[in-house]
Amino acid sequence: MEQSDFSTFETKQKLPNATAVMVLGILSILTFCCYGIFGIILGIVALILAKKDRNAYKQNPALYSNYSNLNTGRILAIIGLVLSVLYLILIIGLFAYIGLEAFQNPVLMQEKIRQLSH
Repeated sequence: MEQSDFSTFETKQKLPNATAVMVLGILSILTFCCYGIFGIILGIVALILAKKDRNAYKQNPALYSNYSNLNTGRILAIIGLVLSVLYLILIIGLFAYIGLEAFQNPVLMQEKIRQLSH
C-alpha cells in the first residue's frame, strides 16, 4: 500500500479580521447619517483591522483563503468613511450658517431655510 504524505497538504485558513472588517464597513455606510461621527469611527476601525490582515496576507498569501472578503470590507469602509466625512462637513457648514438658535427653534429654522432657497 502507498502511504500518503499529508505534510505537503496545507489547509488554507481565513484571515482573522476579514468578517469584522466587512461588518464594520457595512455599518460605517449605514451610520454615516448619524452626524458622521459613528461612520467615521467604524470606518477607521475597519481600515486599521484591514491593514493588519493585509500585512499578514502579504507575508504568506498561500496561507489564507478569504482575501476578497477583506478587500470588499476595506472598500466599504473607505466609502463609509468618505460619506461620513462629507456628511459631517455638511452638518458643520449648516451649523455655522444657521447657528445654534435656529437648531433650537423650529420657526427660526424654517425662516433660515427659506432664506437659503431664495
